[in-house]
Amino acid sequence: MSRGRLIVTGGAGFIGSAAIWQLNTLGHDDIVCVDALRTGDKWKNLVGLRMTDVLHKDDFLARITRSADAFGDVAGVLHLGACSATTERDADYLLANNTRYTAALCDWALARGTRFVYASSAATYGDGDQGFDDDPARLASLVPLNMYGFSKHLFDLQAQASGRLARIAGVKFFNVFGPNEYHKGDMMSVVCKAHRQVRDTGRLTLFKSYRSGWGDGAQQRDFVYVKDCTATLAWLLDHPEANGVFNLGTGTARSWNDLAHAVFAAMGREPDIEYVPMPESIRDRYQYFTEARMERLRATGCPVPATSLEDAVRDYVTRYLAPGERTLGTTP
Repeated sequence: MSRGRLIVTGGAGFIGSAAIWQLNTLGHDDIVCVDALRTGDKWKNLVGLRMTDVLHKDDFLARITRSADAFGDVAGVLHLGACSATTERDADYLLANNTRYTAALCDWALARGTRFVYASSAATYGDGDQGFDDDPARLASLVPLNMYGFSKHLFDLQAQASGRLARIAGVKFFNVFGPNEYHKGDMMSVVCKAHRQVRDTGRLTLFKSYRSGWGDGAQQRDFVYVKDCTATLAWLLDHPEANGVFNLGTGTARSWNDLAHAVFAAMGREPDIEYVPMPESIRDRYQYFTEARMERLRATGCPVPATSLEDAVRDYVTRYLAPGERTLGTTP
């Protein structure tokens, strides 16, 4: 990768700050972090990381709108900033923040010959009944279930129709977990929540199953470690020939029971799982299976292997959660 400046939007968030850590490990220090910190705790994710500036997302957009050369020689843009709340109901806000902001930043990067990698979303797949195939020929047939997913899907469609998708790379993250997610509250991964629950009570609760053929806790997800995600993002930044929208998971679905056992094992405890009723409000739309099709990303030559669930959970629990929920930048 060129040693020019890099820009990471959403850089104080979970995956964004982990991406800056990843780029730091590869020797990249000239990084502009773009985010909206406000009064929350996201800033803690930046402690110990190396960057040249932290800018509010509106200030950043205004500066590149005023001057195409506002940030000098920019080698790459990693656009992870978005409103990711699936419960957000303000459609105008989502379109402005997720769709049009992405389009403006993409056009700015392409006009400069700058590599552009962005986050789409697995929410574009809707209920998953059509599978999780990232074949570009199927893009227009996807039916997101919420406005967040639609705001992401709309840019994917626009990029495909305009030909931009042949010059940029997008990723659809599946169930990402790992350090630097502590500020996310209810949106934290079950790994982090499980560690807290087992630490405090010795027991973990999982949802009962309400579908024939699926045992309690046997519902499956494609759990992917954040370090695998950031290694992949760094590779895509460095390989402008790898373009299109790609799934980013492991390609192997695992059950909640598997995850629970991995957490107990990492904590050196015997499993103690209680299955509790699933809220009626989500029973009819609960997904029992997600699994990323990974053939297209692998076909690009991306060499990043998928860390096993057990190894990833062990690394997360022992190096980050158990010592007091350390961030990537503050961990030896």
